[in-house]
Amino acid sequence: MSYPTPQPVLFEDVFSRPVHGIFDDTELSSDGGLVLLKALDCGLGLTERLGNLLPDERQATKVVHPYLDQFRQRVFCLAAGYADCNDAAKLAPDPVLKECCGREALEGHDLASQPTLSRFENIFPGRTFVALARKLEDIVIARHKKRLGSRARKIVIDLDPTDDSTHGQQAFSFFNTHYGGWCFLPLLGFLSFNDEPDHYLFLARLRPGKATARRGAFPVLRRIVRKLKAAFPRAQIHVRLDGGFAAPDTFEILEELGVEYVVGMGKNSKLKAFAEPSMERARGKQKRSGETERVYTSVRYRARSWNRSRRVVVKSEVTVLPDRDPRDNPRFVVTNMAGRAQDLYRFYGGRGDSENRIKEMKDLDLGRTSCESFLANQLRVLITATAYVLYQELRLRAKRTDLGRAQVRTLREQLVKIAARVVVSIRRIVLHFPSHSPWKETWRRIALASGAASP
Repeated sequence: MSYPTPQPVLFEDVFSRPVHGIFDDTELSSDGGLVLLKALDCGLGLTERLGNLLPDERQATKVVHPYLDQFRQRVFCLAAGYADCNDAAKLAPDPVLKECCGREALEGHDLASQPTLSRFENIFPGRTFVALARKLEDIVIARHKKRLGSRARKIVIDLDPTDDSTHGQQAFSFFNTHYGGWCFLPLLGFLSFNDEPDHYLFLARLRPGKATARRGAFPVLRRIVRKLKAAFPRAQIHVRLDGGFAAPDTFEILEELGVEYVVGMGKNSKLKAFAEPSMERARGKQKRSGETERVYTSVRYRARSWNRSRRVVVKSEVTVLPDRDPRDNPRFVVTNMAGRAQDLYRFYGGRGDSENRIKEMKDLDLGRTSCESFLANQLRVLITATAYVLYQELRLRAKRTDLGRAQVRTLREQLVKIAARVVVSIRRIVLHFPSHSPWKETWRRIALASGAASP
C-alpha cells in the first residue's frame, strides 16, 4: 500500500546546526511494548476465546479483516491509549500492532479502516454479548484457579455501578438525578482473593441511565457464586454491596446462596435511634480530642418488609473538617457475619479499592460509549474490559518489581509506549528499543515473568 509523501519540518536556529524532522520510517512503532500484552494474551487465550464467539457469516475467501482481527485491533489500540476508530485506522500500518493482530509486521495487509471498524461495532445481536460476558467470567475464574488452586481460602465479590456520562443521542441514555446528568449506568464486578490488595474484573455490563443498582445483579450473583463454588470448593465466599443494593430480596438471595455478606444501608429514624447512645459516646470523644472520632456497635434490627431480623453494624462518627462545626455521620451496614463491629465495618470499607479499579477502567476510556446503538456501546465496554484484564495480568507479572502496584496509566507509559524499530528476517523478528530507556531493566524482568526466555 502506498502512503502520502511525508512533509519535513526544519528547525534552523534552535540547535547547533539545522534539524530536519520527518515522519517517514515505516519500520518504526511508537508502541513496541505491546508485545508484553500480546504475550500475556496468548497465555490466557483471552482475545482468541472472546473473538471466536463473534458470529461471522461472510464468505471466508472474500474476508480481508476477520472479526477476530478487528476485535484484537480495538483491544490493543485501546490498551495503547487510542480509544477511537479513527485512531485505529491511522495506526493500521503500525508493524507491532499488526503482529499483535496476527498480521506480518512489514509485508502483511494493513489493519482495518475506520468504516470497517464502525460496521464491526454495529453488527452483532444481543445474545453475542451474553456469550462474551459469560466467557470473560470463565477466563478470569480459570486464571485464578490455576494461580491459587486450593490456597484460595476467601473470595470477595464486589458489584459496583458507576456513571458513564453521555453527550449525544445514544439509545437508553437517560437523565439521572443522583449523578446530575445524562448517562449510562454500567455494572462492574470484581473478585479479590485471600488478603490480596487487587480486585480482578470479571463483569462489565452496560445498563440504561435510570437503572437501579440491583438491575441485573441477581442473575450475576447466582451464576458467579455457582462458578466460584465449583472452582474453589474450600473457599468461603463473601459479597460486598453498597447501599443501593439494600432490599429484602437482596438479603434473601444472598442467604439462599450460602455466602457471607456486608451490604450498606441508608439511614432511617429507627436506626438513628439505635445509634444515638453510641453517637453520644462519639461526641464526647470528639470534644476531648478535637479530632474526628468513631464508635462501632451492632444491633439486631428487622424492617417491616424483612422476613427476619438481621445484624446491623453501626458506625457512629463525628467528623471534623477545617473551619466547620463537628458533624454527626452515622453509617449502617447489614451483615450475616460474626466478629467485632469495627472489623466488619473495616471489611466493608474495602469496597474502596474496587472503586479505584473503576477509575483505572475510565483511564482506559470505559466512558467512550458514543455510538447511537446501545449494543455497539456494550461491545465497546466489553473491549475496555478485555484490555483491562490484560493490564491486570501485566500487573500480576510485575509483582516483584517497582511496578507491582502501579496504575494502568503508569504501566502503559512505562511498559507499552516505547518506540521500537522492527527488523524482519526469514528466521525472526527483532524489536530494537532505545538503549537509554529509563525502564529497560524493569521491562526485561517483566518480560521474563511473562514467558519470554533469556537467549
